[in-house]
Amino acid sequence: MKILAVGAHPDDIEIFMYGILSVFSKRKDEIKMIIATDGSAGSVTTNKNLSQIRKKETMEALKIFGIPIFLDYSDGELSIQHNITRTLKKHFDSIEPDLIITHPPEDYHSDHRSLSDYVKSSAGFKYPVLFCETLMGVNFNPNIYIDISDYFNDKAQAILKHKSQSPEKFLKAIEINNRFRAAQCNAGGKSYAEVFRFEPSFPFVDLRYLLPSTMPIRPYYKNTPSSLI
Repeated sequence: MKILAVGAHPDDIEIFMYGILSVFSKRKDEIKMIIATDGSAGSVTTNKNLSQIRKKETMEALKIFGIPIFLDYSDGELSIQHNITRTLKKHFDSIEPDLIITHPPEDYHSDHRSLSDYVKSSAGFKYPVLFCETLMGVNFNPNIYIDISDYFNDKAQAILKHKSQSPEKFLKAIEINNRFRAAQCNAGGKSYAEVFRFEPSFPFVDLRYLLPSTMPIRPYYKNTPSSLI
């Protein structure tokens, strides 16, 4: 299978999709990645070389999966990039992914929301789309839970590669978030889950056959970890 991850900014794939990509990679699926913006607005410290710095950070963080395609649209301005759909379609048809993972339409960031719409439009009825969650899960209702416990340390190290972005705050947020999602499955200890949402539409009414095994849900009344009571 070919899996295509499409993130708005450098570090988005690491924060929201690194775990599931690790699971796909472990089962020998082919991973492709697209990053839409140059990340030039992503730091409170002005630096004329920030886009190049962030590109290097991303390549280092994601090197286990390959080299991403950088579209280099202006950070913060995806909503006015009217030619991006044509660009995305070109890459989609070149890659021919079995599954595309991207941001959800209700995301907090305008670039994420815009990219979500562009990806869905560009995918059409040729490629199924899976939505990753929002930062801290706000307004996101998942229907897919993926156990990433074996890969969380690698994910953490990938996030920390983005030194220009003071990544510790993002790592802390995503650690809380991924542990909370695992706890929703009644998993205890150091369990972590990334969550996603699939919205059925013709001809993709179900895509569970494409996905890794979902996180098992332990009955609450039996063997419930005391830490969750």
